Amino acid sequence: MFLYESVFELIGLSIIVGLGATVFMDIWSEFLKRSFGIQPLNYALVGRWTIHCLQGKLSHQSIANAKAKNFEGITGWVVHYITGVIFALTIIFIAQVINMSLLLNPLFVILFGTLTVCFPFFVMQPCFGMGIAASKMPKANIARLKSIGAHVSFGFGLYLTLLCLSLFYT
Repeated sequence: MFLYESVFELIGLSIIVGLGATVFMDIWSEFLKRSFGIQPLNYALVGRWTIHCLQGKLSHQSIANAKAKNFEGITGWVVHYITGVIFALTIIFIAQVINMSLLLNPLFVILFGTLTVCFPFFVMQPCFGMGIAASKMPKANIARLKSIGAHVSFGFGLYLTLLCLSLFYT
């Protein structure tokens, strides 16, 4: 089971798990786009918001209409992956406090991944000008379903990455 002797090993594990889960989420998103024409989130908007935040502007009437920023595309993708690592660190920390075997419990891990949708619902979407859980969007329920689906896939990615890593840990 996931044993680590230092904070560096914990961070390393979190990076591997977070990157693996986020890659899985992005592969799923690309599958939905190519198979069903479901458009994923434009991570340039995440980058635009991040850069605006760093410049002191947290909330927008419409992030799409906010002033475009240099490097917003790459910034958005980097923030997307850093967020995945932070969420992985969070679940590993929770499991460490409760019981590390939870990291191989698919229900626990996928539920945790699904619950990460709270961050876009209650932080990002309101700051983007979309309202809580996209309530100001013309097709709010579709936006919500897309967000939930993305975070369920993140949960599956967490579980699959942890399962694969468990084969190498003693």
